[in-house]
Amino acid sequence: MIAQANSRSRRFTGRIYATNPGSVTFVASQETPRLLFVHAHPDDETMNNGVTIARYVRRGAEVTVVTCTLGEEGEIIDDRWLRLAVDEADQLGGYRIAELTTALQKLGLPGPRFLGGAGRWRDSGMPGTPARGRTKFVDADFDEAVGLLTAVIDELRPHVVATYDPDGGYGHPDHIQTHRITTAAVAAATWKVPKFYWGVIGASAFRDGVNALGDEDVLEDWIRPPADVEFGFSDEKITAVVEAPEHVAAKVDAIAAHATQMLVGPTRRAFTLSNKLVLPVLAAEHYVLVEGTAGPTDERGWETDLLAGLGFGQ
Repeated sequence: MIAQANSRSRRFTGRIYATNPGSVTFVASQETPRLLFVHAHPDDETMNNGVTIARYVRRGAEVTVVTCTLGEEGEIIDDRWLRLAVDEADQLGGYRIAELTTALQKLGLPGPRFLGGAGRWRDSGMPGTPARGRTKFVDADFDEAVGLLTAVIDELRPHVVATYDPDGGYGHPDHIQTHRITTAAVAAATWKVPKFYWGVIGASAFRDGVNALGDEDVLEDWIRPPADVEFGFSDEKITAVVEAPEHVAAKVDAIAAHATQMLVGPTRRAFTLSNKLVLPVLAAEHYVLVEGTAGPTDERGWETDLLAGLGFGQ
């Protein structure tokens, strides 16, 4: 029995059919794969999923990035734009729409999509940051935000949804809020998302990336993490990886597009934020599958394709 075509596509989704009792044959899906990445601020999509986005766009998938705020509270790294800051013109959010648009274009996407529309909620900043006359995302009406994202999921019907882990990667309130809202929206949607992932930093990959950098890769005032740095998820907790070195150049171009927030090093192998901490540009991006069934895995026990097991092939 071949699965029936859904209302979004005139082509069958394709799963399995039986040619005779006891014989089952796999049929690759002819439907276009769809992936949804949900992030708190402009630039998070590039740092966390840049290689992944570029890979699946090139593969022909429909990829959507939903961003929840304009990133108005971001710390500006480029002196040319300092007067856009919150204590000056407070125009950073609007400027970052342009940065996000350019970054997404570098990754192969046409432009941004904001939850509730651009500017619906303000970047919360770190704990203690004032609201500055607008509702911070961390204070958003939870049901409203979940309802808006649920509608997006039911509209797009993604095969894969990815967002932050429960700690938001490093504890940013907006990242944690995005995790909570995305988790609730996936559960509430009429469309049952086949695979729901957390995008995470692989601790060993991050450490190896830091230690592979030489003096030529960084600027003099950048701060190197210690050689034994521990940041991110251990290999034992990771369940999937997207390794696509052929798309690193696009990721670096997208990082450079977020010029108010990030600075790329002289060899394009490292970048930094306003804190000047050295960050390696990684060709591998790691994930944890939290809902759905894993597809085939490699010798590490990791999927190497977020669409694995869904019948789309490689």
